[in-house]
Amino acid sequence: MDFDELSNKVIGCAIEVHKTLGPGLLESAYEKCLSYELANANIGHKFQKELPIKYKNIKLDCGYRMDIVVEDKIIIELKSVEKIMPIHEAQLLTYMKLSGINIGLIMNFNACKLKDGIKRFVL
Repeated sequence: MDFDELSNKVIGCAIEVHKTLGPGLLESAYEKCLSYELANANIGHKFQKELPIKYKNIKLDCGYRMDIVVEDKIIIELKSVEKIMPIHEAQLLTYMKLSGINIGLIMNFNACKLKDGIKRFVL
């Protein structure tokens, strides 16, 4: 599956979650529901994937976790906030650099329309 097709399917799953639940819940609720939708769509993913820091020649577990990683191609950072802030963007970009995954999506489920709460990043 190419990136555009995969990205569109992931966003479709997220829209289904948002349509069903609406805004206002905790990120963890959206994360579990999106994981359920991705599994039903046969889209490989891991949630709360550990992200060690590579420092010199060692890997250090510093407690970083990526919300959802889809087929080792897309990092999804879920939010349920009033608006996406620069710190949220910096967080995703850091995860992308540390993981070597070049595509990232921030999805703010607190938006009235989820499509207005999605921001895409490419390294």
